[in-house]
Amino acid sequence: MTATAAANAETTPTADPDVAREEDLLLEHQLCFALTVAARSVVGAYKPVLEKLNLTHPQYLVMLCLWEDSPRTVRNISEALAQEPATISPLLRRLEASGLVTRRRADGNERALAVELTPKGAALRQEALRVPGTMMERLGLTRKQVAELHASMMGLIAATSA
Repeated sequence: MTATAAANAETTPTADPDVAREEDLLLEHQLCFALTVAARSVVGAYKPVLEKLNLTHPQYLVMLCLWEDSPRTVRNISEALAQEPATISPLLRRLEASGLVTRRRADGNERALAVELTPKGAALRQEALRVPGTMMERLGLTRKQVAELHASMMGLIAATSA
């Protein structure tokens, strides 16, 4: 038996309902465990790639939002990233200190804070264009596989939001 076949045999749920029910509590059958380890591993794989841009993974996500649309409010960024504004604010302060973004009161809404790319932040996008290809290579994935994984994850996100 090949290593792949052995691994599949170990993690494939049993057809017998009574045995399957007992196996439901095996760590190797836990979706939450696989997702947690996969997320930690993938984010860890990004680290050396993003260090070349002087960005952490959370900062990279904020920059992705701003490369799509700038300026944006803090609330808009936090909604796009499914994070609380209080989580986003420290990231924005560090990005501002790095000269990549500016923060100011939004026009027409004194309570909202607008975040905008600086020329340096906009120029960093050109370097960041290499990140997705580098990551696909590092992870051994094709664009199609990345799209399929993304769709699966978005389906899980939608299911947990319902």
